[in-house]
Amino acid sequence: MSGVIYLVQGDGALVPMTEQAYDSEGILQSLLADYPDLLGGEQMTTSSPRRWLLLAREAGLPSSEDGADRWSVDHLFIDQDGIPTIIEVKRSTDTRIRREVVGQMLDYAANAVVYWPVESLRSRFEQRCDAEGRDPETTIADSLGFDGDIEDLWKQVQTNLQAGRVRLVFVADIIPPELRRVVEFLNGQMNPAEVLAVEVRQYVGQGQQALVPRVLGQTQQAAGQKSTGGSMTAARKWDEQSFFAEIESQCGASARSASQRILSHFQEAGIKVGFGTGRVKGSLYPFTMIDGRRIRVFTVYTNGTVEIPFGYLDNTATFQDEEPRTILLNKINNLAGVDIDPLKIASWPTFPLEALEVGQNMESFLAVCDWVFDELSTGTKYTNR
Repeated sequence: MSGVIYLVQGDGALVPMTEQAYDSEGILQSLLADYPDLLGGEQMTTSSPRRWLLLAREAGLPSSEDGADRWSVDHLFIDQDGIPTIIEVKRSTDTRIRREVVGQMLDYAANAVVYWPVESLRSRFEQRCDAEGRDPETTIADSLGFDGDIEDLWKQVQTNLQAGRVRLVFVADIIPPELRRVVEFLNGQMNPAEVLAVEVRQYVGQGQQALVPRVLGQTQQAAGQKSTGGSMTAARKWDEQSFFAEIESQCGASARSASQRILSHFQEAGIKVGFGTGRVKGSLYPFTMIDGRRIRVFTVYTNGTVEIPFGYLDNTATFQDEEPRTILLNKINNLAGVDIDPLKIASWPTFPLEALEVGQNMESFLAVCDWVFDELSTGTKYTNR
């Protein structure tokens, strides 16, 4: 390495800084964890610079359902659009950077979209925050500039994983020409997945250190494909008026009437009701606060579906065990025409809103929800599992 840059100090002195290799791969890994801006988010999308939230370092990844971790991902980030970003760090002196690391990253991507459920990613992040004594929601807001409903962010992460919308990033002090060509080829062929490389060169001189990131692998062809195939619209803040107008437009007057009945029930009971920030679907949900977190009991969407968030309720002290969630599942399945698969006891199953328009289903469903709120009121601890 022989590159030189010059730092102009406050007194006008010119400090030459020479390019220097990192003493170890671990140093570069730590720098990325401490300073995610080194990933060059402003170079990836200049119109909307990427912001980063570190979910975990050395994130284990299995290769089968309920299997043991087979690989360990150096860093796992998400950006403000909920796109999972997998980072593999190598020094240019590591010969594996030219071939082996490419196959390794493709293994990561192929298995992450299948065997990394969003609740697992969320749990890793919340465990990291707990270990560092930080509040998860505050960390998300500070890192991503996110001011919407946290649940909508995690739902977007889930949607991206299911669609294969992930970002693979090779990071090194120097990206070899061979790897750059492979990255450009993969980025042009893979859609909606994105493949990039980032050089983070280090310069030192007179006790000063400068780090210079450079994003590689983007081509005009690939940029065009990503913008049409995987672009994401801005978040939308729904309210009572826009939600009811949209659900009537999509599902008819009966769906609007049913959702208004739901809203009125919880407002009369003094239970808070929120509206989401979904980019496409609006949402309405009654909730309670536990340890500063919103706990939803169910969500009604403008496409006419009702979602039961077992995958989130199992993080509460009341429903962390399978038995109370099974009781809840059975109560809901007692509604005429509703049949939720018992295997979805830890996920986010849905049923049609129109089912609540049958017979006494609406009153029975609201009674079940009242029971859940009563049960949650006895819980004293929010658990991260």
